[in-house]
Amino acid sequence: MAGKPRSDKNRRKPPWTRLAGLGLGVLALVASVGLIDLLWPARDQSLSSEEQSGEAVPLASPPSRPITVLLIGSDADRLAAASNGAAPAGAANSDTLLLLRVDPAGPLQILAIPTELAVKVPGQTSVQPLGSLFKQGGPALTAGAVAELVGLDPGQPERYVVLPRSALRELVDGLGGLEVNLDQPLTYKDKSQAYSIDLQAGLQRLKGVQVEQLVRYRNKAEGEEGRRARQQRVVTQLASELVRPQQWAQLPERWQRLTSQLDTNLSQGEALSLITAGLRQQKPLRYSQLPLEPPAKPDQALREISSKAPTPLWPAKP
Repeated sequence: MAGKPRSDKNRRKPPWTRLAGLGLGVLALVASVGLIDLLWPARDQSLSSEEQSGEAVPLASPPSRPITVLLIGSDADRLAAASNGAAPAGAANSDTLLLLRVDPAGPLQILAIPTELAVKVPGQTSVQPLGSLFKQGGPALTAGAVAELVGLDPGQPERYVVLPRSALRELVDGLGGLEVNLDQPLTYKDKSQAYSIDLQAGLQRLKGVQVEQLVRYRNKAEGEEGRRARQQRVVTQLASELVRPQQWAQLPERWQRLTSQLDTNLSQGEALSLITAGLRQQKPLRYSQLPLEPPAKPDQALREISSKAPTPLWPAKP
């Protein structure tokens, strides 16, 4: 557990004090039918609207301004799964949180937000990991907390995508696998989950089930930081595969296949619009991570944002 805040007025406030804007009303409204529509409008004229007939289109016009998307990696295998099939077992948590800014005039920016970040929702008596908000209020509560933490403008993030493990496998296999060079073998066995990881060292092209093993692998020495570093490699490689010209014609069909496994408020036309912005982008992807205070002990479960973190945490412009 993170220590008590210092008395220094200039010190960055801990995350749970900056979630006050969510309020108890959010917890009550999360279950209501209309909340998602309030947070994320059904349509946005900044995104391409070429999807008029419902038929797949090869490409779409890029957005007219930067669009922010929250990617939530669920630790459940499938959206409707009763249990996450992970350790500890229970309802699905957000295992990975990535904030994406797709800018037609600038580089794709990705901010990794640690799910072990300690937050406290008003009305609750104790702090909890950011990743656990997903099972309480789904993408709405998660996005509201992320917006408060990072200091996003009102109405952001405009879109969200919940990606369970099955969707990750489908995406990777649809691209023909990912080329990865591992500097050491990764092995792990968990009898309670009947789950094992067995990846060899060296340059290789991994299938979807192997990429899942790569992003799930965690050891005590590296902790969550090591796992996020491997996730960064996967995200970067996925982005480079998606923008290859050989993939363009198949993007609409792949999106349609993925939508049955995703929870998202992106339409196909909007998704293709954002991908098109990436296809036309000549600048390299910019990947950053929300900095945390060093753990007070090796097995510390909850962390705070570093007092030396920049302000704002994620600049509005590159």
